[in-house]
Amino acid sequence: MIPIASTRLFDEAPGLDAVLAREVTILGSTGSIGVNTLDVIAHARKHYGDHAFPITALTAGGNVEKLIEQARAFLPKRAVIGDEKLHGALKEGLAGTGIEIAAGRLAVIEAATMPSDFVMVAIMGAAAIQPALAAIKRGVIVALANKECVVAAGKVFHDALAQSGAQVIPVDSEHNAIFQVLGSGDASEVDVVTITASGGPFREWPLEKMRVATVEQAVAHPNWAMGRKISLDSATLMNKGLELIEAHFLFALPPEKLAVLVHPQSIVHCLVGYDDGTTIAHLSAPDMRTPIAHALGWPRRIASPSRRLDLAALGQLVFHAPAHDRFPALNLAIDSMKSGGLAPTVLNAANEIAVQAFLDRRIGFLDISRVVGATLDADNGSNGVANDLDTVMGTDARARVLAEEICQRVGT
Repeated sequence: MIPIASTRLFDEAPGLDAVLAREVTILGSTGSIGVNTLDVIAHARKHYGDHAFPITALTAGGNVEKLIEQARAFLPKRAVIGDEKLHGALKEGLAGTGIEIAAGRLAVIEAATMPSDFVMVAIMGAAAIQPALAAIKRGVIVALANKECVVAAGKVFHDALAQSGAQVIPVDSEHNAIFQVLGSGDASEVDVVTITASGGPFREWPLEKMRVATVEQAVAHPNWAMGRKISLDSATLMNKGLELIEAHFLFALPPEKLAVLVHPQSIVHCLVGYDDGTTIAHLSAPDMRTPIAHALGWPRRIASPSRRLDLAALGQLVFHAPAHDRFPALNLAIDSMKSGGLAPTVLNAANEIAVQAFLDRRIGFLDISRVVGATLDADNGSNGVANDLDTVMGTDARARVLAEEICQRVGT
């Protein structure tokens, strides 16, 4: 299988001026990744001039106030709000700016098709699948900050890339690190790729304490400032399981060449071991603006406002094996990766439903993994093949209904 995130370089690498002239679309501009992307662009404009990274489109789900603020500051050609009911508010907020206004799910997908050179996919969850595919089909650089769409539809993405020739650059800190390290060698010579995990806020908690964990405790990530969903996935270690599946698809690595290591400081983001015994690690401070800047500038490097690493101040780096017995979500993800087919699609859909149920305080923290496991057991279509988008989306929808039914039983 050809990797989705090829580390190939241009035949002739573009000059810095060409990189800075890239027109940028940000899908999900008001979330954590979107906000950080605009922060990197603002820094680039201060460093290189106001011409850097002109904005084609900004899209948001429902945070219309933030979208209006961003659009007035960065003056995109188009601003899109996913919630159609907020069309009037967006139109009123951007009156007199000359910015095109649109609303609705289809308008978000259409924004991905607008002429631009670089698309940041920062929409959360499986909702990113169709906009991301629309961008990929244009054959441009697609920075992927969403792991769920590759987990749910990896083969579909692979096939779309084979036809379009788009360049996908992962923005998750771990996968961006793998992308950079693999560029220093040949992927066929890799012995094992290890993704690191902070361990989340419950790294040392016993099961009895996790059973009564609150939403506030679960989303309080010790190192990263992230959205509630990904923070909760970090608490269950499902995030790390999803990242293993994502790495499997992005870099065409078999499950036996992928591993997880808990690293509480979140300084080392990946370790790539080669057949000759060499291990190459990627280190940076836990700051999402670092991988975002790498993606924006690739294959060049651009100035970034990211925090700098001070190893002397840190003093030491700590690693240990994950506690599989206390974090069954990781096991469910690994098993789904090994099963292949539509199992990762079901896993992802069930997890999104279970996470929301916990955030809504309808189930307990330990119930999240129970719901996901029960959905995988009950869904007879998990062994199917994810050959096309209709099959993936149908499986996703069916798994969500099933997971919701299980949540209702668990919560009673």
